[in-house]
Amino acid sequence: MKQKLIWIFILSLSLSSSFAQKRGQLAECRSLSLPKEKADWFREAKFGMFLHWGLYSMLEGSYKGRTLPDTTLRHGKSWYAEWIQPRLEVPMPEYKALAKSFNPIKYNAEAWVREAKNAGMRYIVLTSKHHDGFALWDSTVSDFDVMNTPYRRDVIDELVKACQKYDMKYGFYYSHWQDWTYKGGALPHWKPKVADKDFEKYWQEKALPQVEELLVKYNPDLLWFDTWNEETHITEKRRDELIALIRANSDKCLINGRICFTNPGENIDFLEMFDNAYPEEIISKPWQTPATMQHSWGYHAKDYNWKSADEMLRYLVNNTSKGGNYLLNIGPKADGSFPTPALRRLREMGAWLMANGEAVYGAKPLDIECPEDVYVTQKTTNGKHYAYVFLTKPIDLFALNINAKKASVLDTGQEIYVYTDKLIFEKGEEYEAIFTIPSDLFRDSSIQVIKVELQ
Repeated sequence: MKQKLIWIFILSLSLSSSFAQKRGQLAECRSLSLPKEKADWFREAKFGMFLHWGLYSMLEGSYKGRTLPDTTLRHGKSWYAEWIQPRLEVPMPEYKALAKSFNPIKYNAEAWVREAKNAGMRYIVLTSKHHDGFALWDSTVSDFDVMNTPYRRDVIDELVKACQKYDMKYGFYYSHWQDWTYKGGALPHWKPKVADKDFEKYWQEKALPQVEELLVKYNPDLLWFDTWNEETHITEKRRDELIALIRANSDKCLINGRICFTNPGENIDFLEMFDNAYPEEIISKPWQTPATMQHSWGYHAKDYNWKSADEMLRYLVNNTSKGGNYLLNIGPKADGSFPTPALRRLREMGAWLMANGEAVYGAKPLDIECPEDVYVTQKTTNGKHYAYVFLTKPIDLFALNINAKKASVLDTGQEIYVYTDKLIFEKGEEYEAIFTIPSDLFRDSSIQVIKVELQ
């Protein structure tokens, strides 16, 4: 056994050395930017699944009679169950000991991917390592990982194989800045700031090598990094060092703007909004909103604040009409199963997208003024140009500045009366299409989509 451990140690050193050598060689000959067309799949996908899952899932938002949010504790006012360790003041040795009981016997990677696919999602992002430092893969860099639990199976490897089987794009959340269990990793803002030299040691010993592991072992389509609007240790130099590492190991992996929220630079591939933030204007660069079904990201058994499927579809439609994506989070239970309320909403959203996905996937914004709660996208198919009008509440008459030829309800084919008038102005011509909507359309309370063929 001792000889085996020595051999594993030597092998890990050898791999680390070869990774570093490869990183240095390839970084010199590869740009920090990917060609823009590499993000085409992301622009067209529109809808993805976020998965927050780890040791924190075992506590379900509560610890020793306290439940988040707990205003009696100085920093307990938060619903985020994945932050339970510092916010409910769980002693770190006790928290790390959760790994000795982590055994998600109901985890089924293919079942997860099938649910995502049936919901109409086109990509999946899993928390490979959150701020607590626990890794969901077989890492040679740190033994604080899933292989040192009773489960002893590489969660990420199984998910990647399932995604490949079902033609699902995949990526990983990796907490590159905060790491509460590795010396030098950044801590919550109310704790003493770690010295920069200590952070650099963590950066070189754990963060960069683990990101390289994820790239080399699993070949992800994107990496999701996490900073927000406060001072961090992610300087411009470190940001570009991490980007160079990714480009050296992958010619396809997209990088999000939260690699350094306050200064993402020009070499990232898509912008990341604040949590549950929905822009009101069209954004030209690829972007997405990370969003929750409840308040919490990690599983919280006492967070009953579930959004309805219709509400979440409105967020999806809003983002689609502004050129962005919607990354909707699920917090699986510790045993690996999805909460029933989450499953219900996924399936409801999937049913709507089954009928109306044509107006979402691959659609682009149409920059015209719309009435309140009306959204518009556009697409060219087989040489014909279409506008798709999303009605999120009952309306009987409205006008848009488009040259409409004919219109119908997307999922039923029901004809919609539309009258188009040409207006003459000093600076040219403009069209106004007036739509008359039958009252029986809104017997179905979900979002209605009008497909408009344009002249």
